[in-house]
Amino acid sequence: MSRKESLFGTDGIRGTPRVFPLDSGTLRRLGSSLVEFFRARGGRGRVVLGRDTRESGPWIEARLLEGIVSAGGAAERAGVIPTPGVAYLARAKGFDAGIVISASHNPFEDNGVKIFSSDGFKLSEDAEAEIERALAASGTESKGEDRAPRAAAGDPGPESPAFVEAYASFLASTFSEKTPRALSVVLDCAHGAAGAVAPRVFSDLGFEVHAIANNPDGRNINDSCGALHPEGLARAVVEKKARLGVAFDGDADRAVFAGASGRVFDGDDVLYLAAARRDRAGALPGRTVVGTVMTNVALEEKFRREGITLRRAPVGDRNVLEEMQRTGAVLGGEPSGHVIFLDLATTGDGLLTALQVAGVLAGENASLEDLLAPLEKCPQLLRNLRVSSKPPLESLPRVSEATARAETALGASGRVLVRYSGTENKVRIMAEGPDAALLERVAEDIAQAFHREGIGVRD
Repeated sequence: MSRKESLFGTDGIRGTPRVFPLDSGTLRRLGSSLVEFFRARGGRGRVVLGRDTRESGPWIEARLLEGIVSAGGAAERAGVIPTPGVAYLARAKGFDAGIVISASHNPFEDNGVKIFSSDGFKLSEDAEAEIERALAASGTESKGEDRAPRAAAGDPGPESPAFVEAYASFLASTFSEKTPRALSVVLDCAHGAAGAVAPRVFSDLGFEVHAIANNPDGRNINDSCGALHPEGLARAVVEKKARLGVAFDGDADRAVFAGASGRVFDGDDVLYLAAARRDRAGALPGRTVVGTVMTNVALEEKFRREGITLRRAPVGDRNVLEEMQRTGAVLGGEPSGHVIFLDLATTGDGLLTALQVAGVLAGENASLEDLLAPLEKCPQLLRNLRVSSKPPLESLPRVSEATARAETALGASGRVLVRYSGTENKVRIMAEGPDAALLERVAEDIAQAFHREGIGVRD
């Protein structure tokens, strides 16, 4: 089964709660299939579950628990916790698997299921395919609209705050700097999972903390806040006269930043900041960093001049991780704010990334703007367009023609990249080059080509 046809997408299972693949029957069978999968490999079927703040999270959790318990598995509940917190718990606490109920940066109407194995890494595509085959073979309930819930065979018990505490302690242990001297930080928690941990960790480490977007109501997650909307963070940093601002997404596996002036910095900036510091300390194995095809060309050129190699992977933290493991790199990430410090964690972790950046500021008498001044990024435009379907790009002649026109217009000084989102019905159009006005024109031309093909959705 190909990735395109798979129940599992590029980041777990995504969909609309109560509708396939997030209907009761599928979720129950997923829970039981996971227990059987890990038992067949010598495990005990012991699972930890966490979720973000979406109103559908408890309902999905209950259906998964029904399947886990009915198969004889043992489940424990961490409650609201960032996705990387579950990855940490799976690895540190001897679980066979960690399950996260989250749709990350998507709106509250969506939800999903992400699965980590006992080593803290996301399941491989081969493992996902095997679980999906077992799930399909065991299915007797039809796909489609939800049915009435079925009672679980046992009680997994209440949520345990000890899991969040353990993750918070781990995060604090990664901060090696002295207590910051009244370093003020604004944390935009996106009304999501970061709010359960981030303000407490930063406050306990001695930072002056101002938390915003930290009043989740089940529906406001990622709503005009967080990593996808950092303008509110930028304003708050200036208003509070803070030295640093951090905006997380709904499940806190990514982070973007704002400096004291309100200027916003992305994952490429973090890669430069972290790589430069580690390289000076001799802690950048192979002097290699992994980015993606979206990574700004200026970062690659800056690294080249400093003797650091940038390896590019396809978009997606799984792809970044695979390239890091292949090359022996310990630092990699994406402009979106997913950054992996592989010597500290097994997955992208927005809170850990925030602490790494804050640690640089705590040890330097300089602003984030000053520290990143040597990196002059090439103008880059990212256009997201909703689409009604995702036919192969090569099957869309108008899109191919518009892309060719863009490549000709940008010439050797620029580039264009068109790809579908792996988690949403969107196409992402990236144009990069020195002429910002030209970038707008070529991106609009490509967007209009999708409308001419009949699959572009007008807002």
